[in-house]
Amino acid sequence: SSGINAEYGATKIVCVGRNYALHAQELGNTPPTSPMIFTKPNTYFLEDGGSIIFPDITSDLHYEVQLGVFIGEKLSKVPADRVMSHVTGYAIAIDVTCRDIQEQCKAERSPWTMAKCLDTFCPIWQTVPVDQIDLSNTEIQLKQNGEVRQHGNTADMIFSVPTLLEFVSAHMTLLPGCATHRNS
Repeated sequence: SSGINAEYGATKIVCVGRNYALHAQELGNTPPTSPMIFTKPNTYFLEDGGSIIFPDITSDLHYEVQLGVFIGEKLSKVPADRVMSHVTGYAIAIDVTCRDIQEQCKAERSPWTMAKCLDTFCPIWQTVPVDQIDLSNTEIQLKQNGEVRQHGNTADMIFSVPTLLEFVSAHMTLLPGCATHRNS
C-alpha cells in the first residue's frame, strides 16, 4: 500500500476557511477575526492521478488550492512557538465544494457536509519535507489545462500556520497523519 493514508496514517483532515482576505471578499464574506475550521474525514483524500467525481447534486462545483500540513506527532494544546516541531511535511491539496449546495446550507444555517464532504473532494499531491518550504513566502498555484486558475502566497494568509495549529490543537487533538489545509 502506498500514498497519503499509508505514508502518514491519515486520521482526519482539518480545514481552515477564509484564511485569505482577498478570497473571502471575492465570495462576499468578511474576513474572520478568528480561524474558521471544519473537518473532512480522511476517506476523502484523492491521491495524485485520481479523478474528482462530479456529483449529480450540484451544477456549481468549485475548487480551491490549499497548502496541506501533515502532523508527525500528537499535537494537543501546544503553543504557536512549539507547534512546528510536530509538522512532518507539506503538500498541495484542493478543497472541492458544491458551491450551490454550500449557499443553500448557509441560508438554512445548516452544516456544509453535503457541500464539502463527498468522495474525492480532497485531491492531494506528493508531500515534501518541512525544510523545503518557506511558510513565510511560498507561492501556491492551481493550473487547469495549463492555465493558472488560482494563485496565492502564504505571506497573504490572515492566520499563520503556527497560529492555526495552536488554535486547532487548543480545541481538538491532532494525531500523527492528520492533515490541516489553509485555503487560498
